[in-house]
Amino acid sequence: MNGLIGRKVGMTSVYDSKGKNVACTVIEIGPCVVTQVKTVETDGYTALQLGFGERKEKNTPQALSGHFKKAGTGAKRMVKEFKDFKGLQKQLGDVIRVDEVFAEGDKVSATGVTKGKGFQGVVKRHSFRGVNDATHGQHNRQRAPGSIGACSFPAKVFKGMRMAGRTGGDQVKMPNLKIVKVFPDENLLVIKGAVPGHKGSFVIVEK
Repeated sequence: MNGLIGRKVGMTSVYDSKGKNVACTVIEIGPCVVTQVKTVETDGYTALQLGFGERKEKNTPQALSGHFKKAGTGAKRMVKEFKDFKGLQKQLGDVIRVDEVFAEGDKVSATGVTKGKGFQGVVKRHSFRGVNDATHGQHNRQRAPGSIGACSFPAKVFKGMRMAGRTGGDQVKMPNLKIVKVFPDENLLVIKGAVPGHKGSFVIVEK
């Protein structure tokens, strides 16, 4: 599967051929450096390991520093492996740009880490309605979860019960997103719809 590593820039909107305003996400995609080439003879499968984003040498472990020096590049913030990278014959240290992989109209999937929202209640976490139509003596119960179990049977709360807890910060993959525009000179990719993550977060776009 072909793909590249990028960084989310933010949201914008463009007009399609019918004059409709479409919300889009702008991603700074690549250029990515080939940090390792895996083959069937050495690893049992074919894949390309790509690196993206600059990283300080003093904060890089020695094992990773040697790994990047072997590829003839500086330390990278993020490394991702793409199996069965078809259509491109790349060697160690080669640079892959956005226009070599993606084109306008392609369907892609974007993977990122959602925004972390900390500990949240059931209304925000699970979209509970609460007691908005409070009558008959309801007092201060607008955002309460309600009953969470029975009495003597089963005498416990079932696992998976929708309750308050940590929200966000999960890896999410959004499939079937359409590429609206590609700007090779600026390494930008405009994708229709929303992509997980905050501004500046890493995003993996796969074809």
